[in-house]
Amino acid sequence: MPYDGRRHPLREPVEPPTAGANCQRYASAVLALFGRAVPRLRSRELWTDPRLRTVAVPRPLDLVLFNPTGDPYGAHVGVVLGDDEVLHLCREVGRPAVWSYAAFRRRPRYRTLLGARRVPRARLG
Repeated sequence: MPYDGRRHPLREPVEPPTAGANCQRYASAVLALFGRAVPRLRSRELWTDPRLRTVAVPRPLDLVLFNPTGDPYGAHVGVVLGDDEVLHLCREVGRPAVWSYAAFRRRPRYRTLLGARRVPRARLG
């Protein structure tokens, strides 16, 4: 899946993510594989949406948001894989990548970890 910043969560029509995606659409597609539905919101609203819970200690499949400052507007979104592994899609790499938290801190655009949000499992029925 290549990076395409034009393909964000609010874009209509919703093309398959394999056609390209921004970081948030990519993270949503990954979580969907595990039965979790991320609301179709921009990162600022995703950060405050009451359907997701902010967690102090991220676990695998939690969303993490990064930005240059503590402002969630335009934040970069990734998926926690493990203790120090975040799966994400960014313009810099152009394809999915796994970075450590230190790798994010080294880049001015991602130096601030806003925190982690837990996406509940989708309810059946």
